[in-house]
Amino acid sequence: MPFERRAEHARCPTFPHNGETEPGNLDTGLGGVKQGRSAIGLPSPGMPRALVLQHEPNEGPGLLASALEREGFQVDARLRRVEPGDEDAPLVVVMGGPQAAYQASDHPFLLDELRLLRARLERGLPSLGVCLGSQLLAAAAGARVFRGERGVELGPLPVQRTVEGSKDEVFFTLPPRFVALHWHGDTWDEVPGATLLASTERYPQQAFRVGLSYGLQFHPELTGSMFLEWADAAPEEVAAAGVDRASLDMVRAFPQGEPAISTLLEGLARFFARKAAMPRRP
Repeated sequence: MPFERRAEHARCPTFPHNGETEPGNLDTGLGGVKQGRSAIGLPSPGMPRALVLQHEPNEGPGLLASALEREGFQVDARLRRVEPGDEDAPLVVVMGGPQAAYQASDHPFLLDELRLLRARLERGLPSLGVCLGSQLLAAAAGARVFRGERGVELGPLPVQRTVEGSKDEVFFTLPPRFVALHWHGDTWDEVPGATLLASTERYPQQAFRVGLSYGLQFHPELTGSMFLEWADAAPEEVAAAGVDRASLDMVRAFPQGEPAISTLLEGLARFFARKAAMPRRP
């Protein structure tokens, strides 16, 4: 998630913020900034909808979309817009982006997403957050999200499964240690009521489960080629993170050689497919 890139958005502060998320301010209804829509497909009768909320056109569901489709989901991707009825979707996926969860009052669509995620947590409905999406999910659950003190985590880096992760119905299938692609500089405090599933040496908050929802700070949806396109578009950020662009070429074939990524995506897709088929709570 190239978080230093300037995002095109409507600046319309809704309430004050202090550089951190303030979940207590998320108790008003859905508003919405009507911007572009990018639909991978419209829901078909009998197929559960996986609503994917994107923040940038080039930061979509990638490999995750294929995993969800194999499990019978119809993937519906939308750019920076929450609509009435989204709180009832069988699955909501919130992707990454250059924005910050603790600056949501500068991005009205993020406020809508925070409220949506909190509503779904309260109703016990499943959601998935990736990178910025995981930070929004953490904030919606009551955690403080903030700029990390240890700089940007960028590139292919090892992830360590926690002891609790080895008991989780998705993460138990992963090896204790695997490599994932990272691009983030924000983090969060412990999420109330959540189980920490994975950590890195720099930032312990890498993956968590709260209720039927998962948050992933790293990027399992990316191929190496997609990641390199991000790097080519943001050379200043790569350099500022202390990473040599040439050294990133090793990930061009990723996730080849790292089967944990496909195992994770398939496990998440199966988990959400089972939950989507369960009777809804009132």
